[in-house]
Amino acid sequence: MAASSVCALSLGTPGVPPHRLVAAMLEGDTTLAGIVVTELRVPRLVLALVAGACLGAAGLVLQEALRNPLAVPEMLGVSSGAALGVAAPLVLTLSLPAVVVPLLAIGGAAFGGGLTLLVAGVGRSPSAVLLTGAAVAAALQAALLVLMVMADQLDLQLIYRYLLGSLSARTWDDVTGLWPWLLVAAPALVLCAPVLSVLRLGDEDAEALGVRAHRARLAALAIAVVLIAPVTAVCGPVAWVGFLAPHLARWFDPAAGAVRWLPWSAAWGAVVVMAADVPARLALAPVETPAGAWTALLGVPAGVALMRSGGRGRAARRGPAASAAVRTTLHRPRGPVPGTADGVPPLGAPAHTGRDESRRGGPGGACPPPSGTSGTAPSRTSGTEDAR
Repeated sequence: MAASSVCALSLGTPGVPPHRLVAAMLEGDTTLAGIVVTELRVPRLVLALVAGACLGAAGLVLQEALRNPLAVPEMLGVSSGAALGVAAPLVLTLSLPAVVVPLLAIGGAAFGGGLTLLVAGVGRSPSAVLLTGAAVAAALQAALLVLMVMADQLDLQLIYRYLLGSLSARTWDDVTGLWPWLLVAAPALVLCAPVLSVLRLGDEDAEALGVRAHRARLAALAIAVVLIAPVTAVCGPVAWVGFLAPHLARWFDPAAGAVRWLPWSAAWGAVVVMAADVPARLALAPVETPAGAWTALLGVPAGVALMRSGGRGRAARRGPAASAAVRTTLHRPRGPVPGTADGVPPLGAPAHTGRDESRRGGPGGACPPPSGTSGTAPSRTSGTEDAR
């Protein structure tokens, strides 16, 4: 994170050496370097941190609540809803103030996520929620494609750049618009983290522990919507950050739970967005590429590699323990069977456990023969005969 921050603030036109960053920020509006650093690069850096942290935390919430490592924020329909809210006024040539556009994006994101939650309320399984989110996202993307066909060339370029997720030309106003949503989402995340650990046990075990799994899952999805919607409204759908950040958190600390994974997932999400924004700004300079293209390009193979290495690590940890348990079961010493000599049953007699013999009345499950008759049971002592 420190290395990405220094690169984001130093590299570019004009270039500012790392030892001059503090002086450039203190100079403010007096020099060109001060204006570029304080008014362009620092807001972009802060926005990358906040957006990545929100997407990383939302990805972990979704994966833990749905018990699926492939669950990503794009499956909720929030990203498609936000893009639809931004694209509709542009295509329909509605003259709206600049302040209203982010509100429309947030409204579209809330519509997509709310529609997913409303329809998914019927199905109680995690797979039903994922399928519902995929269907809602596909429907919203189809509506977005219809609007893109109707748009002219300039609006189409704006919409296309927004759909890929970009931090270009973001200012302090965009950053300050995220704080009210963070004040709502942060306490909800703190309360949600312990419940996520219970949901991983399954719905039946969660119900036995006093957690209503259906309501808890819907609440977790609502928290994910609150985290994703404002970020998507400002930056667009920055893809695969919510997929990669939780897997990085699990890979570095596989024995932890959701409570410890949540802050690390937010931190790794911030690192991923910051690290992707540097090549997005400088790789094809002076042309700037969207940051979402770099997160998708690097995030998918890295996430697949982390999943494969994590699966092999868990199998290797379970292997010795499972083998030891099997060896213990197979080579467990057997005690002598009552009613036989040295624990060896007579030839042709079935071997029964002591519990079956005591329940059935003797070796082989037969009742002991009455006294005075011949049988396989040993004769009783004389004191017993006299007493009887």
